[in-house]
This record gives sequence, C-alpha cells and structure tokens, in this order.
Amino acid sequence: MGFVRGFPAGRDPAADRVWMTHCYGVIAVPRGNDPSSGSGAGLYVVIGHAPRHLDRNLTVVGRVLSGMEHLSTLPRGSGPLGRYESETDWVYLESVRLGRDLPEQERAALEVMRTDSQSFADLVLASRSRQESFFVHPSDRIGLCNVRVPVRPAGSN
Repeated sequence: MGFVRGFPAGRDPAADRVWMTHCYGVIAVPRGNDPSSGSGAGLYVVIGHAPRHLDRNLTVVGRVLSGMEHLSTLPRGSGPLGRYESETDWVYLESVRLGRDLPEQERAALEVMRTDSQSFADLVLASRSRQESFFVHPSDRIGLCNVRVPVRPAGSN
C-alpha cells in the first residue's frame, strides 16, 4: 500500500497490479452484481469509515479535494450501508461539477502535496511515529486511509 499521484493505492506485487482504494473522500462508480453494470451515470463519495472491502470490486474514479465538510454532513439512509430505503428519502444535489469542467477562472486554486516528495514521506513518518505524551505505547504504524494528503489554497504558505 502507498500513494500513486496523490491517491491511496493498494498493490499486489505478485500479480503486478495496483488499484485505488476506498478511503475517505474518494469518488467511485456504483454497480449491480454484474461487474460491467456500472455506467458512471451515478457516483458515490466515501463520507465515513473506509469500506476497503470494496477495493477492486468497485471502480474509484477520483477524490474530493475541497468541500468534504458539506458532503459528510448529508443525512444517511436507514438501509444497509446508509442507503435510502425509498426514493422519497433521497437527497438531491442541485449541482456538482468537476474542477476540470469549469472555466479556468472559476476553478478553485488549490495546492496538493506531492505524494512522491520527501515532505510527504516526512509527514507519514511523523504521523505513524507519534511521540506525544498521550501515546504510552506508540505503534509506529498508520493505516493507509489515515494518511491525509494535505490540500491548501494556492499561495497560502
């Protein structure tokens, strides 16, 4: 496990495969039982616990860089995995637009830390090797989905 171009990723070296994982904030395509049934007409965002059992079963297509505080407060349904039991319970979003689809002057100017940088490696090491007095037994480990890739407004040093 690690990061590929800012995305949390799983890896199977024996099969020479890498895949994006279901961590908080990722966007993925739902489908039915047929693995080819996901059309991309609907998308979902992981707004809670990382459902890693969905890795390689559903396709991750992106991640939310800004605005998760709004998505994570939407009401969840009472059905399994927070699904809505009926269409009357659905919460409709008035609009969602991908940053790349906006005219350049309307795009949020964001800086995302490069996950192939020494700064990011130092951040991961500091996050997993917690030395604060609270940690009586530091684990020297951190789960992939507990590593947040820093994002900030451009130019805000």
